[in-house]
Amino acid sequence: MARSARAVELADFGPDVVAKTKLCLIDFLSCAFEAGGHPWSRQALAAAHPAGSGATIIGTSRLASAADAAFANAVMGHGLVREDMHAASISHHGVVIWPTLLALSEQAPLRGTTLLVAAIIGYEAGARIGRALFNSDLARLYRPTGLVAPLGAALAGSLALGLSEQAATSAIAIAANTSSGLNEWPHGGGSEMYFHPGFAASNALKAIALAEAGALASETILEGEGGLFAAYRRQRAPDEIQLFAGGEAEIMAVYNKPAPACNFAQTASQAALRVSHELAETESVERIIIRAPDAAVRYPGCDAKGPYRNALQAKMSIPFGVAATLARGEIDEENYASLEDPEILRLIAVTDLESDTAFTAAFPAKQGADVTVRRRDGKTIRHSLSDVVAATPAEIRTRFRAAAARAIGEDRTRRLEQAIDDCEQLADAGVIAAACRLESPGQILRTAS
Repeated sequence: MARSARAVELADFGPDVVAKTKLCLIDFLSCAFEAGGHPWSRQALAAAHPAGSGATIIGTSRLASAADAAFANAVMGHGLVREDMHAASISHHGVVIWPTLLALSEQAPLRGTTLLVAAIIGYEAGARIGRALFNSDLARLYRPTGLVAPLGAALAGSLALGLSEQAATSAIAIAANTSSGLNEWPHGGGSEMYFHPGFAASNALKAIALAEAGALASETILEGEGGLFAAYRRQRAPDEIQLFAGGEAEIMAVYNKPAPACNFAQTASQAALRVSHELAETESVERIIIRAPDAAVRYPGCDAKGPYRNALQAKMSIPFGVAATLARGEIDEENYASLEDPEILRLIAVTDLESDTAFTAAFPAKQGADVTVRRRDGKTIRHSLSDVVAATPAEIRTRFRAAAARAIGEDRTRRLEQAIDDCEQLADAGVIAAACRLESPGQILRTAS
């Protein structure tokens, strides 16, 4: 894997892949800027040790060590539950890869082309490993992002720094030893989920640093008798996990969430929104039936009907997402502002969540859902979607501009967005991270050829 990754160049990818990569960076920054004031973001910031010449913590004037900055930035990027999603690996790779690469870009000179190709490789490796490793049984226990994203980020960072094949292999293997993330939080109402990508990013940086210093780790970390697949999947790894198999980059299978909620709640909420357009009020609703892929129904917290201790439990719950959408007639952060709304709770109480054979067969290539509402007068309203409707590039940029402008101002936001769009021309990609500070040197976004 490391050998094939080191042979990849940005010119190997079409403009659609490059554009998607930039959009994923913009979306990550959007989430990090917007979630900066949330409790888990403040907690991650409090745990970061200041450093005079370290890496930027997004939306603040703080510099910290690369590992601490990556931890805080990953937590903030995950803080809205609106991060990008790769369904087949059930993972959020961007909230680990971007904090890792942004921190490295302020520690060593990286060209913009290097940043982009390293990110594409990071998404690719994490997604390919996750596709092979995870099924719904394993995902009920372990957080996929915590298990596979450290490996992708470690490979991405190794390539960005130009490490040898042996060093990159060791970085992946060391990162695999840090794979973690338990899925008890949906049941207990904890907030540890927000910190999973933080540990993944900071551990990836530690793994890279150790490998760069000469540490050697097991080349058979995936397929060995005590490797990742044996430990977690309890079976052998595939004979080979190939990057870019079939010529398609996995980042193109990543979608950007339209709503700040669990991946599995997205499509059902979108179907419910269409139902709401035909439903003048909800008082007449007698029964709600939601059909979704088996993976969605079985994922921890997705079938929760309350009581909800916090907004995160509500954001994970498909019944809550549908009920709030029907009650409010829209999908946004405010849907999760009131966990004790009596009408939303009444709708949840009359909701059934069921696995659907056709949706299950189509998953993960497509993530369908169906919402049927039966009223007391016998009338039924039903809407079905064969797949989630992802946020459009225009929607992603609009929310980025709003969130970034509140933190760094409209002028710097425009220049930051332009720098990302012109990333291939950047001689020093570190200016992107530096531009996310509240205080940064003048001319921070100058572009060098």
